[in-house]
Amino acid sequence: MRCPFCGAQDTRVLDSRLANEGDQVRRRRECNACKERFTTHEVAELTLPRIVKRNGISEPFEENKLRSGMLRALEKRPVSSDDIEAAISRIKKDLRALGEREIPAQELGEKVMKELSSLDHVAFVRFASVYRSFQDVSEFTEMIEDLQTTARDGGSAATGREPVRSTAKDGGSVATGKEPGRQR
Repeated sequence: MRCPFCGAQDTRVLDSRLANEGDQVRRRRECNACKERFTTHEVAELTLPRIVKRNGISEPFEENKLRSGMLRALEKRPVSSDDIEAAISRIKKDLRALGEREIPAQELGEKVMKELSSLDHVAFVRFASVYRSFQDVSEFTEMIEDLQTTARDGGSAATGREPVRSTAKDGGSVATGKEPGRQR
């Protein structure tokens, strides 16, 4: 590898370690010419599948769109940024594991809802209400009842993991997403 300081081609590896939950190799290197040390990170070049929208148009997967959609649903909710990043990593890992060149946007949406249901029920309801574009209140109510049943049973049916329990600061109900003083 070329030295970033002097441009010499001859460098040697001093130390190699796994990083980022084993997805990267961190290498500490030294230039044989100028003796400067630097760190490199080696990552497998894996492509994520293209996303096929409902109208049939295929577009590349964009992590920033995924993040912004999840952040919009999680706005003003008590979920740490580390938990959000871990959920995004799990979604990307699931997409890579599929081994497909293209996947329907609905499949990606279901993966996002699965992660949101384990992070925060209000965020799940927010995302689902937009994603599933309910036609009437009865469809929305049915989804909330399913969520309440799952919460009572002690876990997330979508994930098999224990959901994060949180309550609204103003006394609102987490399961329904209703907040006092907020009407539509």
